[in-house]
Amino acid sequence: MLVLRAYRNWDFPKGRIEAGEDPLAAAVRETLEETGLTDLAFSWGHVFRETEPYAGGKIARFYIAQTRSERIELPVSPELGRPEHHEWRWTSFNEARELLAPRLRFAVDWAESVAIGAAA
Repeated sequence: MLVLRAYRNWDFPKGRIEAGEDPLAAAVRETLEETGLTDLAFSWGHVFRETEPYAGGKIARFYIAQTRSERIELPVSPELGRPEHHEWRWTSFNEARELLAPRLRFAVDWAESVAIGAAA
């Protein structure tokens, strides 16, 4: 799994949906903006899970994608003048559970069940 760190917090690539934008298109765009990844493959379809509301009612939607890329760029955000994140890591499901906040562990469990289910 790809996780990104901003300050002390680890999370998945995510961001706001722009006016008139499809949620999947927003996920692809935000992933590109935050990581430079351009070759996402949605091998399990466009299935997703959403968080419970947090931080003022925000809800994050997560999809599962694959990439052949091993290196991640942390592009400079034009708004911030620096990358949005400080660090990235490819992790196992267990490593992701350790790094992420408890409120995100459901997404790791879900992604693992989808990936394992597809392999069976």
